[in-house]
Amino acid sequence: MQKKIMLLGSGELGKEFVISAQRMGLYVVAVDRYAGAPAMQVADEYEVLDMLNGDRLEALVKKHKPQIIVPEIEAIRTEKLKDFEDQGIQVVPTAKATHLTMNRDAIRDLASKKLKLKTAKFAYATEFTEMLEVSREIGFPCVAKPVMSSSGKGQSVVKNADGLLAAWEYAVQGMRGDKQKIIVEEFIRFESEITLLTIKQKKGPTLFVQPIGHRQERGDYQESWLPARITPAQLKKAQGMAKKVTDALGGSGLFGVEFFLTKKEIYFSELSPRPHDTGMVTLISQNLTEFDLHLRAILGFPIPEIQYFGPSASAVILASKDSNNFEFRGIEKALAVKGTDVRIFGKPETRPYRRMAVALARGKNIAEARKKAAKAAASVEIVYKAKT
Repeated sequence: MQKKIMLLGSGELGKEFVISAQRMGLYVVAVDRYAGAPAMQVADEYEVLDMLNGDRLEALVKKHKPQIIVPEIEAIRTEKLKDFEDQGIQVVPTAKATHLTMNRDAIRDLASKKLKLKTAKFAYATEFTEMLEVSREIGFPCVAKPVMSSSGKGQSVVKNADGLLAAWEYAVQGMRGDKQKIIVEEFIRFESEITLLTIKQKKGPTLFVQPIGHRQERGDYQESWLPARITPAQLKKAQGMAKKVTDALGGSGLFGVEFFLTKKEIYFSELSPRPHDTGMVTLISQNLTEFDLHLRAILGFPIPEIQYFGPSASAVILASKDSNNFEFRGIEKALAVKGTDVRIFGKPETRPYRRMAVALARGKNIAEARKKAAKAAASVEIVYKAKT
């Protein structure tokens, strides 16, 4: 019997996951709040739904009867996932893990208070007056962000008390879901930050992809590269922390675990229970992408080896304005350089700083790979036309 997956969230990461799933003969129903989302374009069926509406989500599951539910975004009524799991549906990685990791407060409390992992100092606020109070305890500069958001939305660095109100309003504006709560955390003066893709298998040991370095602006990733520069001792420590937190969450699948690296310490930052945006570099760096690895772990298929092709990098291609009538130019120029590739996501509308595509590259070393990826990304132009 052909297994059916219901994908909750249908962005560019979901699109690549659907492609991996269909190569293994699975049937995929892609769900998102708007029509024409990237994963819908390659799925077998699609549904448009506000996934924070628990009753409608339940009705959709009854209609399609999936064997597996794969959440891909934060804005989901995660409490419902436990009901689906109790009905015998596999929720990835588990209903409990999804609920915890979709909320920064829950996963931070688990990591810091229960598992005793080293994190930045942090506190929560549900209103501005509370933010004023906790920011004095944390100190300046500090970082403010919603407990539920995606792609860095609502995140800002607050240099002093004068910037708190703007940071509060920006965080509220960038919130996903219906939870008005922000996290204020200590600003870590890190030397680098990495993503450690951690694979929990059903029938094998926890595996790790080589560490991925990345650079952010406005709280969102702009470029990533593999492998990141990290000492063997640092890597061992990061892997131990990643295994500890993913063991506590349970289930199977790929997790994107983020860390800050200073000269002396490694800080746990965040965790996503699914493929990570910085992991798009795996589309060119290796034989099994993060999406292939996620699928194999979910299905309990073996992962005998991850083969790496050499130093690799990705660079995002961003929109600059609002439009529903646009086209891409310069793709042929980007592809003219040996060892480069481009992925156009297929999002139906642009907005300022929206990630619309990614350029990928391999090189003799990381510096060359990053330079080639950046050059390829700069070659691709989004041309805007009159709105339709």
